Amino acid sequence: MGQQLGQQRYDNAMERVNPADTSNPQPGQDKLERDWAEIRTGLRRDIGVRLFDQWIRPLRVGTFCVLSGTLDLEAPSEFSASYVMSNFASRIGLAWRGVEAGVRDIRVVRARGAVESIALTPQAAPKTAEIEGAATRAAQASRIGDRGTRFEPRHDFASFMTDDSNMLACSAAKAMAAAVKPRFNPLFIHGPTGFGKTHLLHAIAGAYGEALGSDVREGSILYMSAERFMNEFVAAIRANDTFAFKAKLRAARMLLIDDIQFIAGKGPTQEEFLHTLNDLIDSGARIAITADRPPQQLGAVDPRILSRLAGGLVADIQPASLDLRLQILTARRAMVAPINVPDDVLALLARSIRTSIRELEGAFNKLVAYAQLVDKAITVDLAQSMLAEALRASVRRITIDEIQKVCAAHYRIDASEMRSHRRARAVARPRQVAMYLAKKLTPRSLPEIGRVFGGRDHSTVIHAVKTIEAMRLDNPEMDADIRALQKQLEG
Repeated sequence: MGQQLGQQRYDNAMERVNPADTSNPQPGQDKLERDWAEIRTGLRRDIGVRLFDQWIRPLRVGTFCVLSGTLDLEAPSEFSASYVMSNFASRIGLAWRGVEAGVRDIRVVRARGAVESIALTPQAAPKTAEIEGAATRAAQASRIGDRGTRFEPRHDFASFMTDDSNMLACSAAKAMAAAVKPRFNPLFIHGPTGFGKTHLLHAIAGAYGEALGSDVREGSILYMSAERFMNEFVAAIRANDTFAFKAKLRAARMLLIDDIQFIAGKGPTQEEFLHTLNDLIDSGARIAITADRPPQQLGAVDPRILSRLAGGLVADIQPASLDLRLQILTARRAMVAPINVPDDVLALLARSIRTSIRELEGAFNKLVAYAQLVDKAITVDLAQSMLAEALRASVRRITIDEIQKVCAAHYRIDASEMRSHRRARAVARPRQVAMYLAKKLTPRSLPEIGRVFGGRDHSTVIHAVKTIEAMRLDNPEMDADIRALQKQLEG
């Protein structure tokens, strides 16, 4: 009798979590596996044996979220997951929707426990302590959130590269994750899509989990998108089980919400979010939230929520500078060693793709994958050919004339002095700065740059570039000038 009663309670609980729907039954794991086998057969025919064997064959069916209809396909490496998402996700998603109505979206993620098949040079080989630390973070990430939460161990603070554009957001995120209580709560990070907001949320979760140590418990750190917050809240209402939903949220010691702008106009969801926000802050829990705009610009959001968000620390992420984009690409190159990606190719990508770090990394991945598939050396010509559409879409052409005018205004000289032959330091140094920026920010050759600067020889341009590079290393004031000018030109 007791066993029957226990089973009945279990069945009732499962019905609340996953309400029965006889008109559209949810697919089980076996059904998903059969569907994937059928879809793979079609994909092999559509994209060809070579591409299929390289990218699609290794994929395995992962977890399925009933509430959002999102199915995870697991790839053997982060690089493979990124490439498949960039090149085949829409085709795979369409195929899934054709055979299984319950699957509304797909994600391609690295399989848990998978080892990256990246060749490391002896100098780049990780130390034993680093490997053990990564394994610890991975294990911890699997238990500090609820079952639907996935913290990416690779998205840590060590891999988040900074400059003036994102330093405040990164520093605030580290403070939010520290063992000591932060002086602000909540933390609100805003910035354009693809500039690292989600990376920082995962880094906060991982670092705070380490800070809690043995005190960390399942569900003590919750990460979810605003869309998932809405879906779970609506599902709880339909199942008449809002108490469990509220209890889960209010038991958290840290709540991380991504893309909060999507709750705009959702009245009941906003009301519940406000109560959650108030209860967690009052209980001392930490809250970090991201959006694509500052709180004051979130239209159709409850003013009480905006007041709460603005009452903590608001940190923005600005578009990455050229130096930061180069730094990111250089790190990506180290990850794919021993594949050779020349400096001039990295410079081309960094100069041309400014709209999003995610797009920049996607273009790099596409170039490396193509070079591997067709067994070609990576060159500037190959990059321009392969990424022509991305380069055209992202580039804002900076002209030498524009550089001359901006530099002349900055140093308070007449723009005509850029083309004159006067050698006075007050004129010569700004001219050298302008030549240096022309070399960095435009695709013009050295002779072409020299001609625009009053018919000078290419050797004069080389001398100017080397002089300014040396001064940036030894003179912080010069380095600050270059950064300011570069930011103004790229803005």
